[in-house]
Amino acid sequence: MSVTEAGPQAVNESKAALKATSKVPAAENTLRILKLLASRRGPMAASQIASTLGLPRSSVYHLLGVMEANGFVLHLHEEQRYGLGISAFELSSAYSRQEPLSRLGRPLLASLVDALGESAHLAVLHGRDVLYIVEERAKNRPSLVTDVGVRLPSHLTASGRAILAALPKSQVRALYPNAAAFTARHEVEDAIMKYSALSSHLDQVRQRGYATEHGEVTPGFGSIAAAVTDHLGWPTAAVAVTFLEDKLPAQEWPVLAGRVQKVADELSLRLHGRPVK
Repeated sequence: MSVTEAGPQAVNESKAALKATSKVPAAENTLRILKLLASRRGPMAASQIASTLGLPRSSVYHLLGVMEANGFVLHLHEEQRYGLGISAFELSSAYSRQEPLSRLGRPLLASLVDALGESAHLAVLHGRDVLYIVEERAKNRPSLVTDVGVRLPSHLTASGRAILAALPKSQVRALYPNAAAFTARHEVEDAIMKYSALSSHLDQVRQRGYATEHGEVTPGFGSIAAAVTDHLGWPTAAVAVTFLEDKLPAQEWPVLAGRVQKVADELSLRLHGRPVK
């Protein structure tokens, strides 16, 4: 039902409800509705939106009507449901053009590199690959293959494993439906070349809170990574540090992981305006 279909009584109820909840601005409820629609895989009925958010139906119809008029939601008349509109998509495109993830991540990575003396990078998931969008190289450290714009199989990298571990298992399975989805750059012991091995490894990542990689990308180099997540816990990116394995004893890896996780949490906070849970 659109706002015009709701009738005069619903409109009057909407005005009364908005007035009664003046301590919670209509703008906040509008954003709550948009966030809810963005978190779902399909359109929602207005009644479902109202019950999920604990709002009066009349208020929801009123707000949806305003958002529909401005293109932020689309009313699917046949289904009697609402989904995100073209204006919401345009905001997403503008977000991508402004590259906030790179802009916010670069100074944090630079500080991490200065503190550790090791190279760091920021990567996002792109299909089954990770795409590197920021690299901060430490002074007097070897060049790495993780330049900006490089793509690598996510199951081989610490960055990719950190992101995959934060995804629902069903989505990971969809990304890796069979053995053909797995590739290797080098022959290494305990290489992840099938889904059962990947699933077991990701369980370990979830348990300890960070991901590792031992020479699967470049022999002799190790990496530690932690996921950057949104307010729903969905992985946005991963922060990673790469180093020569023979320069960092295994017992020091958890300490380094703590530093990496702190930067990932800080980037999550800066991106989404709230602490990571």
